[in-house]
Amino acid sequence: MAGLELSDIRKQYADISVIHGVDLSIPDGAFTVFVGPSGCGKSTLLRMVAGLEEISSGTMTIGGRVVNEVEPAERGVAMVFQTYALYPHMTVAENMGFGLRMTGTAKSEIKTRVDAAASILKLEPYLQRKPKALSGGQRQRVAIGRAIVRNPEVFLFDEPLSNLDAELRVAMRVEIARLHQELGTTMIYVTHDQVEAMTLADQIVVLRDGKIEQTGAPLTLYDDPDNVFVAGFIGSPRMNFIKGKVESSDGPTRISLSEHDELLERPLEARPSPGTDVLVGLRPEHFAKGGEGSLSLRVDVVEHLGGASYIYAEPSSGAQTSATDLPPVVVEARTARNVREGETFTAHYDPLDALVFDVASGLRLR
Repeated sequence: MAGLELSDIRKQYADISVIHGVDLSIPDGAFTVFVGPSGCGKSTLLRMVAGLEEISSGTMTIGGRVVNEVEPAERGVAMVFQTYALYPHMTVAENMGFGLRMTGTAKSEIKTRVDAAASILKLEPYLQRKPKALSGGQRQRVAIGRAIVRNPEVFLFDEPLSNLDAELRVAMRVEIARLHQELGTTMIYVTHDQVEAMTLADQIVVLRDGKIEQTGAPLTLYDDPDNVFVAGFIGSPRMNFIKGKVESSDGPTRISLSEHDELLERPLEARPSPGTDVLVGLRPEHFAKGGEGSLSLRVDVVEHLGGASYIYAEPSSGAQTSATDLPPVVVEARTARNVREGETFTAHYDPLDALVFDVASGLRLR
């Protein structure tokens, strides 16, 4: 096993810069997930770790060894791609052992490693089948098995579940989490799905436009985001953002929520100046707990999911959201079976749950 250190890593194609000075430490044995929207640079960064993309500048170490100029096959990493990339004319066992065969590994050693990987991935009944006779999930497990047999120090996963249906994605998430527990090997996983990131990671790295926005444990990013982007990206349904303006910051900060004709009082050490435009962040489940804060809302759409319902609502004052404004407020409710579209209601929350962000910088005001 091995940890990774990335120091001021940059990637440039001609005049276009796509990775902007990334500094990151990945502990030995950690499960780290790179997450972010399409085009944020997460797959490029992963390919740089794998050696499939050159590093324009900066230093990358794996297990204490600088690998900037080291060939991919000599880095001690194994990569699982988005496409399974299995040879259709080979059996499962042949696909899993192909890489070892190419490096001249003895047949007995190949069989031992393939059998061990098949046991871990529950693939023993399928070793003599060809890929066309496997389901999507089984093919993905074969691709993972092909990586396992190499005994790498670091596993790299590039959106490995994106080709699977929703139910199979959940099952494979469990498989990968179990695999990490069994092997204890350092794993780096790329996805645009923040649910995958939250459920799999020890450490999440949130990327945007080739820069790291925040790094931390899943619940740390969920409960304590540094900026509007991280707060809105982590969590499903996403955090609600409500426009506000600071009225005063002597004592508890007083924020006017003009669209809702409400006032929020929230202690902040930052003490923003009166007149500062802010966004107040509240997660849908904050309303389920109730509290002294309140929003007057009008029901737009209700989603009933059984154990909980999500109410999509507009301000009852008549202020309408538009394509350029913030989306409707989403309220999680445990008992909303009789809620109807067009009704007005008051959603209560604890003011201490509200997060405040500066509109100009996007940064959290603490």
